[in-house]
Amino acid sequence: MSDLITLTIGGLLDEIATRFPDHDALVYPERKLRYRYEELNQLCRRVAKGLLGLGIKKGDHIAIWAYNVPEWVILMFASAKIGAVLVTVNTAYKSAELEYILEQSDATTLFMVNSWKDTDYVATLREVAPELATAPFGALGCPKLPFLKHVIFIGDDTPAGMLNFARIAELGDQISDAELAAVEGSIGCDDTINMQYTSGTTGFPKGVMLTSRNLVNNGFQIGECMKFTENDRLCIPVPFFHCFGSVLAVMASVTHGTAMVPVEIFDPLKVLQTIAAERCTAVHGVPTMFIAELEHPAFPTFDLSTLRTGIMAGSVCPIEVMKRVVKDMHMTDITIVFGQTESSPGITQSRTDDPLELRVATVGRALPGAEVKIIDIETGETLPPGKQGELCARGYMVMKGYYKMPEETAKVIDADGWLHTGDLAIMDENGYCKITGRIKQMIIRGGENIYPKEIEEYLYTHPKISDIQVYGVPDRKYGEQVMAAVILKKGETMTEEEVREYCRGKIANYKIPKYVKFVDGYPMTASGKIQKFKLREMAIKELHLEGSE
Repeated sequence: MSDLITLTIGGLLDEIATRFPDHDALVYPERKLRYRYEELNQLCRRVAKGLLGLGIKKGDHIAIWAYNVPEWVILMFASAKIGAVLVTVNTAYKSAELEYILEQSDATTLFMVNSWKDTDYVATLREVAPELATAPFGALGCPKLPFLKHVIFIGDDTPAGMLNFARIAELGDQISDAELAAVEGSIGCDDTINMQYTSGTTGFPKGVMLTSRNLVNNGFQIGECMKFTENDRLCIPVPFFHCFGSVLAVMASVTHGTAMVPVEIFDPLKVLQTIAAERCTAVHGVPTMFIAELEHPAFPTFDLSTLRTGIMAGSVCPIEVMKRVVKDMHMTDITIVFGQTESSPGITQSRTDDPLELRVATVGRALPGAEVKIIDIETGETLPPGKQGELCARGYMVMKGYYKMPEETAKVIDADGWLHTGDLAIMDENGYCKITGRIKQMIIRGGENIYPKEIEEYLYTHPKISDIQVYGVPDRKYGEQVMAAVILKKGETMTEEEVREYCRGKIANYKIPKYVKFVDGYPMTASGKIQKFKLREMAIKELHLEGSE
């Protein structure tokens, strides 16, 4: 694709603010907050200067642990304007996961809210870095997190050891426009600008290094597939920390001058209220979100006639749900996207004018600038249409690599630049792909990717557990649920609840096994490999889950 956009993320906002200065950019109806593109850009510039005032430099890693607050979007563009790398932290993470991400990413600064659902973020951070309670701001000195110096608080009543986000913009007033311009001029569109963590089969999350070239172009092409213009208004209930929120929503909007209307924490009623109040033309979501909206008792009372398009992605889209979304939510132009964090994330997308059958039965065809092929798992040979193999992708959207993990990078990006997705697929003669399974043992629960190895590694630390295998079983609501088959050490006894209790507060709630089975052994191959698919088959029978697939 020769006509790639060569703007940085910071430069993109400058350009769009010039083209559409008075168009709505970021709207929070509940907060009565409404930034036009020119206003948003000016605020992002002030915050960018404030980051420089804090001593944050080009290439520094700064982490954000927050739900969809306005500061998230502001920081995404402000950090990009000075070339700092924004590290996104999953809102559901608990102490063990937070410590790992902050340590592995070499984050110098953490931006955070007070809490999310059942997690007190301040208490969680203090568990990881107890020094925070007494250390003066900017001098944390936590041995476990040697890089972390600053913690910035988003919200009221700033806890000890932290600085309030509002002070950042004030700091920016002491930095000249010339200083900011000098830094901006040194940033290239192939510099790493964003790092999102994806769990791996090794059991430890990996930092996916993404560039402005990756994100701006992927966002642009995704918006093009929905026929976005400056007159569209996108309701965003999907989290910003995922590529779904930050690229399929934010970047797809900003590249087209489209208004962003976020919902801070997903709530089906708030989504419906937001769409109706702001006359949104598009809304994104994973299938479970759309189901919750359709099934809400107040659903018939909302005028959703302004809706036209959006994206349903994250897990398999049931045909009946898609039909109802088209008919009852007026989303005649809804699309499906397939991808992964390593591809910024979009690889394929259905188009607004594709027949509904194609939009449900497939994940669309390659986005412009992306090459897609299906290969034989054994030989690596490219397969003809209609044959199942691994889906591989190549193009501008492939990540730079995993942060500080060159061996892991080499396992997924081959010498010719092809990204091996680990997903099984069939491509038809017109290039439309159908995802048929996974080579890697990943569980997808309600749009969240879960790698069994990560849960296994954690549960291996329990003194009573000798061996553990974690796998997915079908679930009608979430697509899949987590199940664990546990072998106990000799003479030990344990309950299912003990296993779950050991996980609480340490790993994200969505990773905690819903089902636990105590076993004496596992089904094996002749060469001694554990056959997880057999454990899954046995569980489906025992738990009577046959109708859930």
